[in-house]
Amino acid sequence: MALFGRDRAKGRTIGGCSCGCCADDMGKEVAVRTEEAGVKVLGSGCAKCNALEAAAKEALLQLGMEGDIDHITDPSRIAAYGVMSTPALVIDGKVVSYGKVLRADEIVKILQKVR
Repeated sequence: MALFGRDRAKGRTIGGCSCGCCADDMGKEVAVRTEEAGVKVLGSGCAKCNALEAAAKEALLQLGMEGDIDHITDPSRIAAYGVMSTPALVIDGKVVSYGKVLRADEIVKILQKVR
């Protein structure tokens, strides 16, 4: 019997609800979060999201780093990162900012710290 996410008979932990029906969906969310290294902007494509993307591009140029910036607009993929407020900035799979537009110099500092 699975109780509180633990299947006692089999001695294993079940992700999601106690019946285990959500385990596959949770695995997909983790895969989305860690799919690849790089810089991503999460948001609907509004003016603030586009401003964050432009600042991120400028920051990469200032540091001489190569790499494209992915702009993720799919709400389910954004939610998979645990972000509830956009725009958000993701660097190498880690959410480093959400809910505000960072300036290029702020992104440069974050990139130097993370990478």
